[in-house]
Amino acid sequence: MEILYLLIPLSVVLVFLIGAVFWWALKSGQFEDLEGPAHRILMDDDTPREGENR
Repeated sequence: MEILYLLIPLSVVLVFLIGAVFWWALKSGQFEDLEGPAHRILMDDDTPREGENR
């Protein structure tokens, strides 16, 4: 029973910490362009240019 006195406050602090990190990620623009990287992979031109040797 005594372990609950440690685990409950620790879990509350962890929830607030995760919430703060998520809030920071939202405010810093981490989730602004979710489709851009996928489109860049598909539109990547892998054909060799003239004069390039592989």
